[in-house]
Amino acid sequence: MSEAEAADCLPEDVDAVRNALVTWYEDDHRDFPWRNTDDAYEILVSEVMSQQTQLERVREAFNEFLNKWPTVHDLAAASRGDVVAFWTGHSLGYNNRARYLHEAAEQVVADYDGRFPESPAELQELMGVGPYTANAVASFAFNNGNAVVDTNVKRVLYRAFSVPDDDAAFEDAAGFLMPDGESRVWNNAIMELGGVACEKVPSCDEAGCPWREHCDAYESGDFTAPDVPTQPSFEGSRRQKRGRVVAALSEYDELSLSQLGPKVRVDYGGDTGAEWLRGLLADLEDDGLVAVEERGGETVARLRD
Repeated sequence: MSEAEAADCLPEDVDAVRNALVTWYEDDHRDFPWRNTDDAYEILVSEVMSQQTQLERVREAFNEFLNKWPTVHDLAAASRGDVVAFWTGHSLGYNNRARYLHEAAEQVVADYDGRFPESPAELQELMGVGPYTANAVASFAFNNGNAVVDTNVKRVLYRAFSVPDDDAAFEDAAGFLMPDGESRVWNNAIMELGGVACEKVPSCDEAGCPWREHCDAYESGDFTAPDVPTQPSFEGSRRQKRGRVVAALSEYDELSLSQLGPKVRVDYGGDTGAEWLRGLLADLEDDGLVAVEERGGETVARLRD
């Protein structure tokens, strides 16, 4: 989709659309602590924590994390095992995210003298920081990002302006719609719209959606939207078991397989016995989170420093 085609999807009075959304957001929005800072370190922490994690759970973890490691220098100097243990203890998803966040902090201190790079391209040089996270940090810390296009934003654009279900079309339409030099407020506003008014089941009137008079779906009553991938259940998953390994090793320093196994699953043994646990530890070892060694005829595991 070209810029001209993106413009064709939008109402003629684009400025009215923009102003309505920003005014709605600034008048009343959810108050998260990461929305009250332009500190790149704090915003990176919030973005990594928010990946596939409910925001209310992130709020508590975010504050505790910053109390423990208030600056990028503090995090860089921390033990990686402590960071991973914190991540696991707060059910923040894949432990690799904690590892990458710690490595990114080390990079910022070692390569940038503790000052974050400011452009999306430079931010992507940091460990574990992909295009979306780099753009979010650039937007919210430095106000120089591009239009954010996540699942919520796609749903809003698809419903409101009938933007085709195509990644390039969403990118073009979102980029055209965002006011120049306003990535901080705009990206917060449009994601808020998708999060509280234009959810899977919309609440247009209840949330006072500012785009009702412009919205194709509101006019037609057809609120279908692109399919939203469902996340696999955490309960009983391999990811859950990996987290239990890390939690146990953070508490006991090191454990043999026979000691560790029952702490990971109550039905330890048989098909989910020593060989199964060795495979789980091998994955964590490949990720750089766990060290495994043979000692006195036993396999012993511990968290890496």
